[in-house]
Amino acid sequence: MSRKNHRSAWQRRALYSLYDGFCKLAPMLRPVVDSLGMRRSGRLLAKVEGCVKGSLFECQMCGECLLSSTAMVCPMNCGKRLRNGPCGGVSADGNCEINPEMACVWLDIAAGARQMTEPPAVNQVNPPLDHSKQGAATWLRIIKKSAEPPPEAVADHAAPGARAPGSFELACLSGNFVVTAEISPPDSADPHDLLQRADHLRGLVDALNVTDNAGANCHMSSAAASALLAADGHTPVFQAACRDRNRIALQADLMGAAALGVRNMLCLTGDGVGSGDHPQAKPVFDLDSVSLLGMVKGMRDQGRYASGRKLTAPPALFLGATANPFVPSFEQRVLNLEQKVMAGAQFIQTQFCFDLTLMERFMEEVRARGLEKRCHILVGVGPLPSARTAKWLNSSVPGVNVPPAVIRRLEQAHDHKGEGVRICIETINALKEMAGIRGIHLMGHKNEALLAEIIAATGLADRPTAGDFSSLAVGD
Repeated sequence: MSRKNHRSAWQRRALYSLYDGFCKLAPMLRPVVDSLGMRRSGRLLAKVEGCVKGSLFECQMCGECLLSSTAMVCPMNCGKRLRNGPCGGVSADGNCEINPEMACVWLDIAAGARQMTEPPAVNQVNPPLDHSKQGAATWLRIIKKSAEPPPEAVADHAAPGARAPGSFELACLSGNFVVTAEISPPDSADPHDLLQRADHLRGLVDALNVTDNAGANCHMSSAAASALLAADGHTPVFQAACRDRNRIALQADLMGAAALGVRNMLCLTGDGVGSGDHPQAKPVFDLDSVSLLGMVKGMRDQGRYASGRKLTAPPALFLGATANPFVPSFEQRVLNLEQKVMAGAQFIQTQFCFDLTLMERFMEEVRARGLEKRCHILVGVGPLPSARTAKWLNSSVPGVNVPPAVIRRLEQAHDHKGEGVRICIETINALKEMAGIRGIHLMGHKNEALLAEIIAATGLADRPTAGDFSSLAVGD
């Protein structure tokens, strides 16, 4: 991590006092700005601001400064340029997924907030960055502030019409234990492989999550694969990652998916491109998962694009996001979950759970904040085929934590795959008893037949599924 972000509590407080004092005194410079003119003042201030804030805070001059609410740490130094963080890619030692030699910027922000006399609300939902302001002087707006009229309240456009819930949403609302499963699109233009694998889970799950180039590896479009599944009678969840598309492309894809019968969407930031099969690709990260949630919620509830342009018919989407209870800092994970719920997440799916103690600790904090009453939490589970795979997950997949006791159990077993299935079944049975958990999310790469066996072994095959609610849902 950069040396400048390692600051003591008194340094952070001193810098905040300096920054706060400048903001209070800056309007006195208004006559100077008026005499020089806005354009000339803007250019001059941008150069001075870039030098001062660059040396003190490693400011990236995004034009929409958040320093006062991020403990005097510039979030634009995040590897994914997250304005709502941290992501789920923090390594066990607290380092960044994109730049492994650098500590996570958002963990530094959280640590800094705890050191401040008046801790900033680091879990506030920040809007998407306006890239047209890159390089502009934020000081100019601070100087002008006293002479500007108060901003008008932004009207909250009424929803164009009542949104009929889809079958997956109805299943979540029913109070029954919900089961979803992940399915990866094929490396083929022939849909047969996808539909054949999905059939193993027909009638057993409430929805099928269609991954969006998971691990930054290229596959069939998630939107297209979701539409194929919907046409074949399944209930898909369209995963959308911010890594590969800007806000224009994301809005276009979700509108297209909704038009083709997809009623559920999972908003993701996405893994870094360096972990996939196209490391030479340029990452986008125009939005993060929190701002994507807010944008889609606005499209659905207000009937408008992010630009404000009106939609003829809004997408009737059930919105989800991810949570990772198993990476540092653990207290920040609950705050990040709260951010996502505030932004519009109605269901949450977590990373693989192999550590029930850590999961219970997370859920204690969730229940303390009442978040389990505001969203449907589904915990990620899956079978481990071997101890070798478990060790690889620990070392290579950020956010996955397989405890030593689980690895020893796999090593000592005569049938590694069978033991992995037994561990998975035991985990599911324990999660069914954990307060606040509404279901599970099964993951097993191209192993849908085994996932079907696990569902049957846990007694979840006989419960009502989303298919039983399809007659009550509209268009699912």
